[in-house]
Amino acid sequence: METTGATPGLRIGALSKRAGVSEHVLRAWETRYGLLAPARSPGGFRLYSEADLRRVQRMRAYLAEGLSAAEAARAVLAESRRLRPTADRAADPGSVATLQQALDNLDERAAHDVLDQLFSSLTIEAVIRDVLMPYLHELGDRWACGVVSVGQEHFASNLIRSRLAGMAAGWGTGHGPWALLACPTGELHDIALLSFGLVLRRAGWRVTFLGPDSPAADIEHVARIVEPDLVILSAVDPGRFEAIRSDLARLAGDRQVAIAGPGASADLAAAVGASYVATDPVTAAENWADR
Repeated sequence: METTGATPGLRIGALSKRAGVSEHVLRAWETRYGLLAPARSPGGFRLYSEADLRRVQRMRAYLAEGLSAAEAARAVLAESRRLRPTADRAADPGSVATLQQALDNLDERAAHDVLDQLFSSLTIEAVIRDVLMPYLHELGDRWACGVVSVGQEHFASNLIRSRLAGMAAGWGTGHGPWALLACPTGELHDIALLSFGLVLRRAGWRVTFLGPDSPAADIEHVARIVEPDLVILSAVDPGRFEAIRSDLARLAGDRQVAIAGPGASADLAAAVGASYVATDPVTAAENWADR
């Protein structure tokens, strides 16, 4: 069964020797197709797991059967999703509590240590869905109740966002379906959208990420250039979508559009001809990838 392995441990040179694939090719498979999910050592080195090794081995098997690299990568990643064990879907509650304590205390090193452990023992999907998203929702509630300060909320959100963004290098390369991701003008919360893109990328998609505060005209302009298979817009504030209702309808008339986040609704999606994303970003991305 597909697991992430208890410890990452392998530097890329060791992975190359065990898998019989050159370091150059391994890096290409990681950046183009999201095939590998390395953790980071305290010194910043990429460390690969036994699951990474198994995915490389399966990749080689598919290539030997005559599949293209892009097709092989999609097949391997689809296997990983199907075979992911139930145990991988839950994080140690102690780790979650430790992460919260580190972030509340503005302890960057401790927070990264906890995240290193989580990413080395769970899949990226599990960490996002079962740890980061619930933590961020709770963080918002605690901020609203005055339990944490604006500074603490910004520190935690920025650290998590930077950690996820660091996994997004090269995600516009490859040969898979293409997604364009953006937040409308004025919307600054893009961690869920970033998470959606990471999961899509690991399923073999290519991603163009515009991020927060993207004017509708710019989104349409980029869509005409890259011709994406999916445009997904996310907002926390319903007013961000209402302000571009006509733009959404025009965009949805030309291509597949989905709206997500607390600011989205099924009624608005139906009114503009878009799809409505009602689930968490990990589940939503997995559902799109399986279509």
